[in-house]
Amino acid sequence: MNKRNYRTYFIIGFFVLVFGGLVGTNFYMLNKTKTQISNGSLSTQEYSWYFNPRNDGKQPEPIKEASFFNKYSSYYVGNPDEKVLYLSFDAGYENGNTESILDTLKKHNAKAQFFVVESYIKNNPEIVKRMEKEGHLVCNHSKSHPSMASITDFEKFKTEITSVEEAYKEVTGKDMPKYFRPPMGKFSEQSLKYTQDLGYSSIFWSFAYVDWYNDKQPSHEFAKDKIYTRTHPGAIILLHPNSKTNTEILDEVITHWEQEGYKLKTLDYLTKK
Repeated sequence: MNKRNYRTYFIIGFFVLVFGGLVGTNFYMLNKTKTQISNGSLSTQEYSWYFNPRNDGKQPEPIKEASFFNKYSSYYVGNPDEKVLYLSFDAGYENGNTESILDTLKKHNAKAQFFVVESYIKNNPEIVKRMEKEGHLVCNHSKSHPSMASITDFEKFKTEITSVEEAYKEVTGKDMPKYFRPPMGKFSEQSLKYTQDLGYSSIFWSFAYVDWYNDKQPSHEFAKDKIYTRTHPGAIILLHPNSKTNTEILDEVITHWEQEGYKLKTLDYLTKK
């Protein structure tokens, strides 16, 4: 091969390598972009919900991560100018108190929302039927109470929610209200998006206190003082029905709220469904 031909083939080969590299790079970047879109680009960083309590009758300040809540149909509080409360109970198991709680709610014609796990529905079908019949919302609290932020596979995430729906429909013959409370208040931006994709609103809270330890129940006076001083317009209140204290003071607490001009409504009012 003479020098002229060698030089010609070298130049051609050089351009083939460069062009091929560019095409390959673009193909890689295109596939990478498609992968990012299909997997979702939302953060999976786990956060734990909390609020900064106040004792002046005004709404507490949420954590800064709540700034993206409104993008994913997520709520922790209602209208600050309306004396409406949203009373909710997180029910992982039945401790013999719920019938009494329902009796008190019926006495006051007050509505509440009960966030239940799958086993609660299966183990207490008659209580669940009563909740629904008396106008309360029986809502979704997941199948097995995991951190939903830790479940990044959508199908596994979906199962945690749809299995509860199916158990509820089997017991009541009705569709479950589309409200979900993330177990332990743990969430990520991706988990909120997954929840929204399943047709649910994520419901957090603007009041809660340590009431869930059966062997460390607070005194009546401690509990009432905590509840009264931190009640505020639009409050989403989280209590646990296994609490003996909550059960025993509920009549007095609701009476106090009524005297203060508050009304207890369901989340349908909050979301205007």
